[in-house]
Amino acid sequence: MSDSVRIATRGSELALWQANLVAALLPTPTEIVIVETEGDRSADRNLAEIGGQGVFVKEVQQKLLDSQVRLAVHSAKDLPSAIVGGLEVAAWLARADPRDVIVGSLLKDLPRGAHVGTSSTRRAAQLLALRPDVEIEILRGNIRTRLKKGQRMHAIFVAAAALERLDLHPPVMEILEPEVMLPQVGQGAIAVECRSDDFEMLGLLASINDRDTQQEILAERSFLQVFGTGCSLPIGGFARAGEDGLMLYGMVAKSDGTRVLRAAQSGDEPIELGRSLAKNLIERGALELLSVAEPAE
Repeated sequence: MSDSVRIATRGSELALWQANLVAALLPTPTEIVIVETEGDRSADRNLAEIGGQGVFVKEVQQKLLDSQVRLAVHSAKDLPSAIVGGLEVAAWLARADPRDVIVGSLLKDLPRGAHVGTSSTRRAAQLLALRPDVEIEILRGNIRTRLKKGQRMHAIFVAAAALERLDLHPPVMEILEPEVMLPQVGQGAIAVECRSDDFEMLGLLASINDRDTQQEILAERSFLQVFGTGCSLPIGGFARAGEDGLMLYGMVAKSDGTRVLRAAQSGDEPIELGRSLAKNLIERGALELLSVAEPAE
């Protein structure tokens, strides 16, 4: 493989950090190709208004499909649970901290009627379930932009992995355990895509794939896929791989936080585990909370 491997990514600081990590792991020259996505162009709009999940990856994936690049690097949480035909996630890098962080205040110290910034219906629903008095403000942008905008609010939510990777240390922050705030499916993981017929690249990426992370993300994505692919849904999913197999935690809520359903289940086969946990929540009324008529096939 004499030519440089072209790697497509978004242009945010965090996305470039992730792409450069992948480049450093490959035993070949690389070139980073920055791609602007719909999510980047519409940074002032709610994600649900511009299509939800997929708005940060479609244009990047198109570069792969058009053979303009050989790899695409994504935050796993941005990937729709249905894989695009002709593409394959060939490596999941070892996961960083998957938890959420509240910045600007400890959770217990939020004053009554506090203004809290997030664009995530999942985070908002779980916070409102705990504190129905708070006011949710839509907050978007890259991590530094959100931290700056958050200074006019009582608190904001960010991913622990983003702070960790960019070496950011807000003076007041609290990492929230999954029992309090269940993470988004795929949070903290990096996905590396290539074309399904690029056997040379498939073999190369196999050497940097982290099996535990792969098993965790497959279970989480299988769980989400039953309900749909939109990150605008108030759904959380988080799996832990251990010596005895996988433990998967799932959450479905009404967007206003008035009802939250949680469940956990263990298993060895990630795809079946995700589907089984979703079925558990559906039997308890999850579809009614989401206003979804039928589960996905």
